[in-house]
Amino acid sequence: MAASPASRRTAVVTGATAGIGAAFARRLAGDGYDLVLVARDGNRLTELATELTAAYGIEAATVSADLSTDAGCAVVEERLRDPAAPVDLLVNNAGISLNQPFLRSTAADEARLLRLNVHAVMRLTLAVLPGMTERRHGAVVNVSSVAGFGAVMPGSTYSASKAWVTNFSESVALSVRPFNVRVMALCPGYTRTEFHDRAGINMSKTPEWMWLRADDVVSDALRDLGRGRQVSVPDWKYKLAVFGLRHAPRGLLQAVGRDTRGRIGRDER
Repeated sequence: MAASPASRRTAVVTGATAGIGAAFARRLAGDGYDLVLVARDGNRLTELATELTAAYGIEAATVSADLSTDAGCAVVEERLRDPAAPVDLLVNNAGISLNQPFLRSTAADEARLLRLNVHAVMRLTLAVLPGMTERRHGAVVNVSSVAGFGAVMPGSTYSASKAWVTNFSESVALSVRPFNVRVMALCPGYTRTEFHDRAGINMSKTPEWMWLRADDVVSDALRDLGRGRQVSVPDWKYKLAVFGLRHAPRGLLQAVGRDTRGRIGRDER
């Protein structure tokens, strides 16, 4: 059943056409949110918006934008700042990994990873928070990774970008808490999405028990957001993994990282 106009809430979801982003879009539509769906593929955005509008009776707008570019970020920032159409929830889900070690990478590829995983998260969060703090209402979910807790992947800069997202989210969460605004880092482990295929990462040797469902990740995230948590780690096995990553000796983590050849933690979307 669609929400009444007086109770309408609006969520902006980036990387919305697949994986965790699409799972967020479907769950939020089911919860009565109107949506602004952001991704690069305009055709897939339109298909998803049409599907959700028909299924849930919500309004779903689309923004085709490449958030690794200044122009793409600017388009979404403008929507987030619009005082006539306030945003209640921002989900920063868009992100990439690189299927190559740093020594064989290029400056252009590394810069694109940082622009999408770090720079876009910062810009969109900064765009939406002033309005939220002024209204004393709102929330931001930044999709990070268990890799950000110290899973040392030799040569990979993915885990470094996710460490920034988690640390940034925790820091900003403290600064906006007095205004009744929440910011949370969502840190999943391996999740069944298109993420690895798009990056060309072979995950065929990853045990089945390590995989999470995107819908379950989203359910855990929204539950933890409602509880006011600053960091959400879905599933008990990854909670244990994060505990170990936070408390194990650094030398042991580096040894494990070398043995696994950097496959740990390339997880979401």
